[in-house]
Amino acid sequence: MAASKPVHVLQLYPRDMNIYGDFGNALVLQRRLQWRGYEPILHSYDPEDEFPEQVDVVIGGGGQDSGQDKIQQDLLRIGDKLHRLAEGGTPMLMICGLYQLFGHSFRTREGREIKGVGILDLHTEGTDTRLIGNVVAESAEFGEILGYENHSGQTYLGPGVQPLARVTKGEGNNAKDSYEGARFKNIVGSYLHGSLLPKNPAIADFLIAKAVENRYQEQIQPQIEPAGTGQPVEELTRAARATATRRPR
Repeated sequence: MAASKPVHVLQLYPRDMNIYGDFGNALVLQRRLQWRGYEPILHSYDPEDEFPEQVDVVIGGGGQDSGQDKIQQDLLRIGDKLHRLAEGGTPMLMICGLYQLFGHSFRTREGREIKGVGILDLHTEGTDTRLIGNVVAESAEFGEILGYENHSGQTYLGPGVQPLARVTKGEGNNAKDSYEGARFKNIVGSYLHGSLLPKNPAIADFLIAKAVENRYQEQIQPQIEPAGTGQPVEELTRAARATATRRPR
């Protein structure tokens, strides 16, 4: 496979929406693309920046309510572009704050409404209860999903999306229904930091596979062996995941 095949990864609002290690998701995509012989090109987009012409994967992280305020108007400004990408099958990963703003709205605990871009059929209510701690969730698509949640907004899914997983340790979207995250087209939404993709390579490879399929009509190889390791990287991630599952809530 030619190493000159670029894959463009767009990170939304890293200046204001990038807490609890969410930038690690970009680094994981970058490295796993390189291991498969592709050339990752990482774009960062902040308010009023020029939106890239070529986008193969979109990722976004979490932030405080103040960060959501800072990006809200710009997110609505580029909303049509994001809707077109989503409808065209572009893979996306939205974490925590941007997961909330990809929905219809986020009503803060003070009653102020932050309008979302409406790509995901969900809404979020701010509360005085903070959901915090390690999470284990079961997904039919991705297997066991591990991460760390820290949010007071509680998210409720509408009929237009499916839950990403069912929580077996932790809270997930809210303190009521035991669901974590959302799935729609090639979009993954989640509250899980940590960052998410180093602990969950199946999700990283889903994003990569969809990007490569869309751009080059190619299938990615299921096993990857980084040069110099002498073993599939999945063996290393399995050991790390086993440790993570034993951590207390």
